[in-house]
Amino acid sequence: MILGVSVWALLVIALALFVGTIVQGLVGLGLGLVGAPIATLVAPELMPGLLLCTAVLLPLLQLAAHREQIDWRGLAWALPARVPGTVLGVWLVASFTDRQLSVAVGLMVLVAVVLTWHTVQVPISRTTLVGAGVVSGVTSTATSIGGPPIAILYQHRPPEQIRSTLAVYFVLGAVISLLGLGVSGELHGREVLLSGLLLPFLIAGLRLSRRVGRRVSPVRIRSTMLLVCAASALTLLVRSLVA
Repeated sequence: MILGVSVWALLVIALALFVGTIVQGLVGLGLGLVGAPIATLVAPELMPGLLLCTAVLLPLLQLAAHREQIDWRGLAWALPARVPGTVLGVWLVASFTDRQLSVAVGLMVLVAVVLTWHTVQVPISRTTLVGAGVVSGVTSTATSIGGPPIAILYQHRPPEQIRSTLAVYFVLGAVISLLGLGVSGELHGREVLLSGLLLPFLIAGLRLSRRVGRRVSPVRIRSTMLLVCAASALTLLVRSLVA
């Protein structure tokens, strides 16, 4: 046991974060989509705090290497809108049981997969940015998955702008969500400490993503990632509903 969590559960989470980091390094998001269902499946007591902590660490690593083409104007509308969404998300975390949150994570991932798979095109405007910010605040704080609403808006922008803009959004957005959870007493010290222990897996995944990106088609990686996410979410839903 490490900080009250079994070693096997931490290894499973580490592997999920490693894979999620590779995907996020390639397409701009993926850490939450891959990691959240699996982490919720093996250690629901760590959610959403653990994934939100890693959601701060990974984008910081990405921004250390890539800071170009960030859409600051879009972020100026989306980030403030995340605050009211965070308040609602904190209420959901405090009100729902682990089982209910597990169902919410599973459903959120499936919805994100469907929307991403069909590449729904939504124009970037003040209204859509504010709306995406609010929805992202709710889903990120309650389930640690806040990327899809913003990613759907930016999916047709240049790849470097997608990765850089999402990285900034993930860092600042996750900080907002963590502050909300901390103030409400729903964030615990071991989740922060465990995220630090998992940092080497994030670094390794990010480095590997740069190598993989030169050899494998992003379309193939994206399709495989969506299938894995869907399978994880379905497994989580089935376990939560029949338990």
